[in-house]
Amino acid sequence: MNKIRILFASLSGSVIEWYDFYLYGTATGLVFSFLFFPSHDPAVGLLLSFATFGIGYAARPIGSIIFGHFGDKMGRKAALIFTLIGMGGSSFLIGLLPTYEQIGIWAPIILVLLRLIQGISLGGEWGGAVLLATEYAPKGLRGLYGSIPQLGVPIGLVLGSLSLTVISYFTSDTQFLAWGWRIPFLFSVVLIGLALWIRSGIEETPAFKQQKEAGAIAKIPFLETFKTNWKSVLHAIGLKIGDGFFNVFLMSFILSYSTVYLGYSNQVALTALTIGCATMIITIPVVGYLSDYIGRKLIYIVGLILLFILSIPYFSLVDEGASWLYIMQGVMLGIIWASIFATQGTLFSELFPAKVRYTGLSFGYQVAAAIVGFGPMIWTTMAESFGPSPWVFGGFMMGGIILSLILSLLVPDTRKRSLYDHHIETAENNFSIKM
Repeated sequence: MNKIRILFASLSGSVIEWYDFYLYGTATGLVFSFLFFPSHDPAVGLLLSFATFGIGYAARPIGSIIFGHFGDKMGRKAALIFTLIGMGGSSFLIGLLPTYEQIGIWAPIILVLLRLIQGISLGGEWGGAVLLATEYAPKGLRGLYGSIPQLGVPIGLVLGSLSLTVISYFTSDTQFLAWGWRIPFLFSVVLIGLALWIRSGIEETPAFKQQKEAGAIAKIPFLETFKTNWKSVLHAIGLKIGDGFFNVFLMSFILSYSTVYLGYSNQVALTALTIGCATMIITIPVVGYLSDYIGRKLIYIVGLILLFILSIPYFSLVDEGASWLYIMQGVMLGIIWASIFATQGTLFSELFPAKVRYTGLSFGYQVAAAIVGFGPMIWTTMAESFGPSPWVFGGFMMGGIILSLILSLLVPDTRKRSLYDHHIETAENNFSIKM
């Protein structure tokens, strides 16, 4: 199997999934709070619109169970085809959805349902894309290969935010709210066709083929995951929560925070986000490659420590001017958080044996994502109560990072583990004894 096509297959779907998912997040503060959740109090409309954003995150564990089941029983490829259709299709329909003014209460109801489909689909996409890359990776390059689908996050977000930025430049505020915001959502159908073509030409991964030939397919992957690998699930959840809150803030809520509470224009906010994501595109593969030599654990710990140290300075400096907003987004999102994220897919996949890897990897990651997905609702309330206080917001971030930092010290460096069961089960048993 052509390794380049494998990497494109894992990346292309990931780009589209995150393009669609974060396009919604970008539009939440700029569009949906006005068109689908009208209110006399802007803060209430913003809070309601971010509630639907959080619902998409809350649905992701459901998707991890559904598609994890199919991925561990039927294969990674089959599950990834369905996640792609669900994600892109729902985004396309959002682009056609009438507003509250046109159909009343049905507008936010349908929007929430489509957001649920988005969340469920993404809940199964990320884990499958990571496994497609890592289970095909050559010896000694699993960190690099596992970082490639992670590129879908910055590339997808750059495409989403850039499309909205370009449209906002060429339309008036009235035109943008009337029809301009719909164009990026409708464009999803083109991306879906391209990704389906790429993924249709790949085969199942060697690790899954081995499981199937050996008759070692889990009957009920979700139950078996918690019977044999519940500690790894808890580790994945805890490891993700700390950087996860910062991730959601840096890649979504920053748009509302910087425009509503700091007074920046939409163009400045979107440009800062684009700068951070563009930097990630360089950082992620470089750090992924380095993790094959110096280990995922060391990178993870250093990244969390830097996030902790810079939490309060970040919130202090972004209020000092657009230049500082650009710089801090580039540093915090594009370098520090990107370094952590580059290792996550590979690190988490190495915690589970092949027969429950899709389920375990996806569920652990997506439960944490569901928790941090409600961050925007919390932060909106915090901002209304305390204003954009660096101590309040920075302190909040530091609390989550401490949890992840403690767990990162307990989890072993997994870069030398095999992704085939007869090796990894021994490693898991030894780790359980140590714990």
